[in-house]
Amino acid sequence: MAWRLPHSPSSRNAKNQASDAYSWWFSGDAFKRDALDERRGSRTNTLLHKLNSRPGRLTIIYFATLIVIVTSLLLLPAAYQGQGSTNFSSAFFTAVSALSTCGIAMVNTTTHWTTFGQGVLIIAVQLGGIGVMTFASLIALAVNHHIKATQRLLTASELGTNKLSEIRGVLRVVLITSLSIEVITFIALLPGLAHVNHNDYGRAAWEALFFAVMAYNNAGFTPDGAGLYVSNWSVGMPIVLSAFCGTLGFPVILNIVRTARKHQSPRRWNLHTKVTLCTTFCLVLMSLLWFLIIEWNNTSLFASDDIEAHLRRAVVAAVMPRSSGFDLSWVPQVGDATKLFMSIIMFIGGGSTSTAGGIRVTTFAVILLVCRASFTGHRDVTVFHRRIHTKVVMTAISISTSCLLVVCVASMAIMLNTGMDLTSALFNACSAFGLGGYSIGVDASTHPAVLYILAATMIIGRLGPMTLAYAVSRPGNIEAIRYPTDEIVVG
Repeated sequence: MAWRLPHSPSSRNAKNQASDAYSWWFSGDAFKRDALDERRGSRTNTLLHKLNSRPGRLTIIYFATLIVIVTSLLLLPAAYQGQGSTNFSSAFFTAVSALSTCGIAMVNTTTHWTTFGQGVLIIAVQLGGIGVMTFASLIALAVNHHIKATQRLLTASELGTNKLSEIRGVLRVVLITSLSIEVITFIALLPGLAHVNHNDYGRAAWEALFFAVMAYNNAGFTPDGAGLYVSNWSVGMPIVLSAFCGTLGFPVILNIVRTARKHQSPRRWNLHTKVTLCTTFCLVLMSLLWFLIIEWNNTSLFASDDIEAHLRRAVVAAVMPRSSGFDLSWVPQVGDATKLFMSIIMFIGGGSTSTAGGIRVTTFAVILLVCRASFTGHRDVTVFHRRIHTKVVMTAISISTSCLLVVCVASMAIMLNTGMDLTSALFNACSAFGLGGYSIGVDASTHPAVLYILAATMIIGRLGPMTLAYAVSRPGNIEAIRYPTDEIVVG
């Protein structure tokens, strides 16, 4: 007996159930169009078609290609101020650090790299900050003139939108938003840097451009080795504000701008914006109190007894360790408790789809909300009178668990190669994974193997576990069979 599956009622019901299950993410008839594209593409089984059907792999290939290009450029004699060229390990590590927007510098950016080399770093940080998935989607647009549903799935996750029809517009807005904030930061920095450079406007403009790109993209490279200019607030404040905006993420900035344009109150912000801002401000406030209370007598952090200077330094210490990594001079001098606290902050990181790294503040918030619901005996995970989808909860738990495993493995590898204590090894691993930009006790000349360990950790932190997961497998169909539940003892 021949079965005509495409026309059977059970087949239609299965398709409808699958469509309904994905309706919270997809809109329109994206699956129908992509199914037709799949059938057409199967006739010409090209390499490009295979890559587009696996967007995670396309993203990894794109990122790996950028690493090869940037490393090659940094190996050129024109990028090195001394004789000859930079050794491979330093060039490779710097390329990964720039593209991942981590900003850990194993060599002095001012004295090692020429203007050409610094220009390569600016471009690399800009490409990394815009987002791997953003540029991968732009490539897919240019090649195929549209984005496939699987590609839109990852792009929606990267940019924080839940409607496929919005993604093309969001891609354009992301580029405009990034460049706009960097231009504003550049203009704000120019007068202060001109004063610092004794009215040398050419040098001031170059440093303003460098800081504008590095600050918003949360990379800790500096053009002059002077750090953050904490004592000169006309320079330090724009950098801090730009870095803070970079940690919020594109969805939050876009939602705030859209509601402000409509003259709506903050009550109309979406749930993602509310959770991101509340968690971010709580973390910054907790960090501020920690440095003011625990490190108040630390002369390497608070160089003077002036109360205003203490507050200024504490604000910088509270904002920057989450992802930026500027002003590194005081970090090795803090206590072990502060190093552990900073490791936790860097592991949490910034907002989703931001230039920051870590598991992201919304993931951390969902984990806390799950704990609250479990301890209080509630079945649903709720916040701001809204229920969080079960799939989001599962994603948050899987991301946190996998990322914690990555950090633990990296910490043990660092300890085995250097004999470093657990606190310092965990600090370096969390800094690399969370793209914090700090490093303690790691020297390129004595520990070359650690550079590759940290580089691999930065790549994982930049791409994220979800991208790597989609590189291995495609989004599956809805499960046709659901097994009966049973009890298991936990806790």
